[in-house]
Amino acid sequence: MSLFQNYKQDLPASLVVFLVALPLCLGIALASGADPFSGIVSGIVGGIVVGYFSGSNVSVSGPAAGLAVIVERGIADLSHLPNSFEVFLLAVVFSGVLQLILGFAKAGKVANFIPSSVIKGMLAAIGLLLILKQIPHALGIDTDYEGDEAFTQDDGENTISEMGHAFLDFEPGAILVAVVAAILIIIWSHKKLKHKTFFQLFPGALAAVIIGAVLNNLLGVWLPEWQLKGSHLVQLPLDAIQGHPERLIRLPDFTAWNNIKVYELAVIIAIIASLESLLSLEASDKLDPARRLSPPNQELKAQGLGNIIAGLLGGLPVTAVIVRSSANVVAGAKTRLSAIAHGMLLLISALLFPNLLNYIPKAALASVLILVGYKLISVDLIRENLKKGMNQFIPFAVTIVAIVFTDLLKGIGIGLLVGLVFVIRSNFRQGITYVCEGSNHLIRLRDNVSYLNKGRLSAIIEALPNEAEILIDGASARFIDPDIYELLDDLIRSAKEKGWKLEIIRRHNSQNVYFQLDGEKFNSET
Repeated sequence: MSLFQNYKQDLPASLVVFLVALPLCLGIALASGADPFSGIVSGIVGGIVVGYFSGSNVSVSGPAAGLAVIVERGIADLSHLPNSFEVFLLAVVFSGVLQLILGFAKAGKVANFIPSSVIKGMLAAIGLLLILKQIPHALGIDTDYEGDEAFTQDDGENTISEMGHAFLDFEPGAILVAVVAAILIIIWSHKKLKHKTFFQLFPGALAAVIIGAVLNNLLGVWLPEWQLKGSHLVQLPLDAIQGHPERLIRLPDFTAWNNIKVYELAVIIAIIASLESLLSLEASDKLDPARRLSPPNQELKAQGLGNIIAGLLGGLPVTAVIVRSSANVVAGAKTRLSAIAHGMLLLISALLFPNLLNYIPKAALASVLILVGYKLISVDLIRENLKKGMNQFIPFAVTIVAIVFTDLLKGIGIGLLVGLVFVIRSNFRQGITYVCEGSNHLIRLRDNVSYLNKGRLSAIIEALPNEAEILIDGASARFIDPDIYELLDDLIRSAKEKGWKLEIIRRHNSQNVYFQLDGEKFNSET
């Protein structure tokens, strides 16, 4: 398929992703204790380099909030060195090399073991987080950095208290801009308009941001006290960009190759960035309307190459990021051209007209993200997981709650643990089926009967009454653990004493296994 085959959908989508990515790149860089432009460099590399080499059609990469704490601590650990940031960049390069190795070693297969309920919980949680985190920005409270995913914030507030504070101490101008922006986006998505060529090529998010910027400047004339300024606007470092742009590119310090902390930091970045990328990749595939599957090993290689180049150019570590990927899908992207084009837009706009970007109110961008979040946490998604039963719904719900009240990586970890418990619980039930009708008792061994089923089988045997008629059906068992054999052997040995009447159905075309009962052989096959 040609890269430009769906350009009519991909290029407008790239504009939306660009608008979402710009403040996130800046905010995550500031939260990481790095130069703001290092976040832009990562956004450019994540878009152009990773976007080109990735096998995903809709995933978008860039600096991630999940790595902000790691980056901040890493730079702090190296602060005793005169060129600590350059040494940190060397760790980013080495982390990319490690990711390349993981990709060639086919470590991406770990993504196959992530339960679907956890991935869907992550998507719903990101949707809820976008709404909760962007409401303060829509109300004019911009103390927390853009892209923050943690419940506890650096400004001393948390996700809930920040909203309460915002409702009590809001900016009227921000509310006006946010409401107008939201109305424009909703109008743009109306069924009668979205099929017209103009509304397809000129996305509603771009219209909302432009009108928001114009409206804010008009407020400076009509209601100066309502006009948004300073931290309420996008803040690219104009002095650095327009004064000495060549200084924006910072090279890693290769003389620190023998510093053990560099390698420790590289391993941590590689592991966390790889996990977050694989999780985002899985989530992006579930969002993709075409349900295309992305190769995880190719993604690790693309991320590795991206981190090598980001480190060489002075950027932060990059990962696949679900917020940007979600915005990309919602905006209608069809192929990776959207991700590549958004990286090009970041590069062109930062170098050629950064002053125009600094007119954009964060309240307008908040409306864009709130509506993306609304589409992610749909009632249909919750209803769908409820229908699948508690084995699916509980890990789904726990993942949502855990992410909202901790952060993305911790929440995913908690969700995976709960999901694992339910997988084991499900295997308990599926490995052995027990049915009782009067004096007839059926013990059916299904598929793979592992040692994990030992407790359930033991409990069934202990509860069997005297004089029972027992049928042990092993016809569908492909594997039976030796521990299970021992329990079945004990059951057969106890049959005469208990007055049980036993019948064993064997599996055909497999190895014979014999259980002894008073010198009589009961033939069963596994």
